Amino acid sequence: MTRRTLPLTDHYDVRRGEDGHRYLHPLVRGFPLLRFPLLNKGTAFTEAEREALGLDGLLAPQVDTLDALVERQYAEYAQITEPLDRHVFLRNLQDRNEVLFYALLSAHVEEMLPVVYTPTVGLAVQKFSQIYRYPRGLTLSTRNIDRAESALANVPLNDVRIIVATDSSAILGIGDQGFGGMAISIGKLSLYTVAGGVGPDKTLPVELDVGTGRADLRDDPAYLGVKHGRLTGDEYLRFIDRFVEATLQRYPKAIIQWEDFSKDAAFEVLRRYRRVVPSFNDDIQGTGAVVLAGVLNACRLKGEALRDQVVVVHGAGAGGAGVALAIREGMRREGLSPEEIAARVFVLDSRGLLTDDRRMEDYKRDLATPKALTDGWAGTDLESVIREGKATVLLGLSGQAGIFSEAVVRAAHANTPRPLVFPLSNPTANTEALPADILAWTDGQAIVATGSPFDPVTLNGETHEIGQGNNAFIFPGLGFGAILARVREVTDEMVTAAAYALAEYTQANHPGRTYPPVDELSHASIHVAVAVIRQALADGVATEFTLRGQSDAGLLDTVKRKFWQPKYLPFRPRE
Repeated sequence: MTRRTLPLTDHYDVRRGEDGHRYLHPLVRGFPLLRFPLLNKGTAFTEAEREALGLDGLLAPQVDTLDALVERQYAEYAQITEPLDRHVFLRNLQDRNEVLFYALLSAHVEEMLPVVYTPTVGLAVQKFSQIYRYPRGLTLSTRNIDRAESALANVPLNDVRIIVATDSSAILGIGDQGFGGMAISIGKLSLYTVAGGVGPDKTLPVELDVGTGRADLRDDPAYLGVKHGRLTGDEYLRFIDRFVEATLQRYPKAIIQWEDFSKDAAFEVLRRYRRVVPSFNDDIQGTGAVVLAGVLNACRLKGEALRDQVVVVHGAGAGGAGVALAIREGMRREGLSPEEIAARVFVLDSRGLLTDDRRMEDYKRDLATPKALTDGWAGTDLESVIREGKATVLLGLSGQAGIFSEAVVRAAHANTPRPLVFPLSNPTANTEALPADILAWTDGQAIVATGSPFDPVTLNGETHEIGQGNNAFIFPGLGFGAILARVREVTDEMVTAAAYALAEYTQANHPGRTYPPVDELSHASIHVAVAVIRQALADGVATEFTLRGQSDAGLLDTVKRKFWQPKYLPFRPRE
């Protein structure tokens, strides 16, 4: 028999028979096999597999199909009412039987996305030490960073292609969460698989535990992280250096997604490493891309262009800065000069409008409005900037619940018949305004999108769908495309291409919406991945030469063929 071996771990490899079909060649058997979630099929092991693999007598007699197991797990899930308990249920399933977890999640992605990801993941982060059951991923801390190479060698995966790494310093809108940030890395990678087609054996969540600034965590006996203050400055960067060096040695083909770093660290880490290891920051670049896509579609709904808008971004953290930069790039593409853009994009932080005469962090300087533009204004607070700047688009990334008050929204409505109002902060408790209120204050004329999921709003007999500007529409496709192209660098142009691809997908398939339905995540990601590959080839950073010269149809076929599907493969024991 002619067969090709695809080594994956020291537990198994994947082989192809002469018929071209894949099968698993296990390097463990018996009880340990049932404890390895990538291999465990539970009662779906066939009679022949049970006998050949040393499982006979270790399982219930029933032999199930994957579909039957999905149905059984969903029935159990449906009996659980509390979101956090549902999150724990799904995480426990993932740690027991990974293929079954993804089959269940794929079958109910719209229902379960808010449970494995935002908004419930925010609570899971806060409770991570309490709900911790089973180790997953890699934890590097101040206790073992000098042994980073040997720690990575312990990971039972030999071909990791995407890593989500966090230092937990700025989780969602809830700030420093210490070791709990591992829940974010795990949740993001679940979406890389279910929405982005990356096999779970190619993913690795990483917690970079550099300490926490929160005394309540350090003093909590149940807290599982290191109990000292956060590293800063050169000591912090040396820690990240050691992680990057060890990762390049162990996984030279891996892409790193930097996740939930504090605003200063986010820009510094991205700048320092993006050309050392192919990497991107989802809070900056992913957020910017997904918001740009939604704004482009909302402008089309108005019959206008992005260049016609005046945009106020409330919030100047990593997400707000990323959005402002993405909007500016969109306006540049539509022909506006830097001076024209400066008069059309206004960014506010907690002290008001960023102007170039203020003292501020370095990353904010490129976002500042020339002070001369505000001469004669009544003020530089949020409502004044909307009124004086004639804002037509209001984007919230401040994490301040209720900051988009009735007066603020009405001020935007006074400037345009159909204002764009996107309260995007997560989790739900931190959203700048509720969609129902925004629509009521504008007599149903506002175009609304949010960061967290909201039910449709019915007003005056008309139902308004609330688009969800979820980064999951961007980062899985961006990462998958970068993996398939084997890029040397994730360029800014690749990220922008992802934004326009999402906008095009939405316009083609849902012309009346700002974003597609969440249950189309995988379809949108495939479209995004094709655009990212095409841009990587144009930028000269793709090293997968077989992609060169392919048409868009050819690239689409490649992406679809490579997209991982949750299916049980047959086992064939060692000969």
